[in-house]
Order: sequence, then C-alpha cells, then structure tokens
Amino acid sequence: MRGVRAAAAAAAALLLLAGCTGDGGGHRPADVADQGYVSGDGTMVTWPAGERPGPVELSGTDFSGAAVDVTDWRGDVVLLNTWYANCGPCRAEAPDLAQIAEDYAARGVHLLGINGTDAAGSVDAFQRRFDVPYVSLDDRDGSVTAALQGVVPISAVPTTVLLDRDGDVAARVLGLADPSTLRTVLDDLLAEEPAP
Repeated sequence: MRGVRAAAAAAAALLLLAGCTGDGGGHRPADVADQGYVSGDGTMVTWPAGERPGPVELSGTDFSGAAVDVTDWRGDVVLLNTWYANCGPCRAEAPDLAQIAEDYAARGVHLLGINGTDAAGSVDAFQRRFDVPYVSLDDRDGSVTAALQGVVPISAVPTTVLLDRDGDVAARVLGLADPSTLRTVLDDLLAEEPAP
C-alpha cells in the first residue's frame, strides 16, 4: 500500500512540475520554461442541463478598479477564461477569444478573463496586443479562482468555463481551447431556455 501511495505522489509531483507544451509539439516556449506551469491538453468536459454544477457566483474588480459581478449577467451566457501574459497557450487562444467576444456580444454572450499573476501594466499590454475587448478580474489574491474551484475544478492555465443562462457550468476546457468547439457550445447554450 505504501508503494502505491508513493508512486501516486511521485506521479502527481511530476504533473505539477511539467512544462508548458503550448505549441502542440512538445516544445516549451522559452518564456514559460521551468516556471512550474501545468498545461491542460484541451480536453473539454460538458454537463447536460439539469446536471450542471453551480450556479457560479464570482465578483471582484478588474484591473482598472471597476467592480464586476457575474451574477449581473444571469439570463445571458458567460465564458470565463483564466490566463496570464507569459502563458504560451493563453497568447495562442487570445485572438480567437477576442473574435468570439466580438461575434457573440450582440447575442448576449459575456466574456471575462481571470488573471491571478500579472500586474495591471502587463494585463493592459496583453489586451492591447491581442485587441481583447473584454475585461479581466484581478485575482492576485486567489479569491476568484477559489470561488470557481468550489464549483468546477481548475487545474491548468488557461482554463475556459462556459456558464449557461442560469449561471451553471455547462462546459470546461483545460488548456488551449479550440475556437470552433467553443462556438458550437455557445450556439447550443444560446438555443437553451433559462430555467423557470
């Protein structure tokens, strides 16, 4: 029994120390190598209506100091994305998320970033570079991620979480999100009616 526990602990430690594989070829970008970054593999988990965890209740301030509360968006679909500026997969998916935000804004979809690493200057530079039209919560104290963890496990950066109109978790992607898959899920969620 001790040997099994030791092997499991060793495997978990290796996963936590794994490097970023954001380019899909197993090569680590120099700016994230050896920083303890754990990348997801892009796996999506979905929950059917009636079995979804939640509702998610997140609030905080964005990097300009403005208050943001996800519960204000009940009745709309919400996409949450954890990220930080030196994360290769985060940079890779930023243009797709920015385009999704623009394409779906008129349909009542809200995007919200969650950044627990960077200072405001780095966040602003990233958002300008990738033309990100939505704000990010300042989560350097970890409270936003902790609240989200209480509903749906977050074990990689980036992680994308899609909330239905009731604020329940409909889907989660660990790692780089495929934009066509996100659009399919968003279209499905927009077609659903909120719970009475």
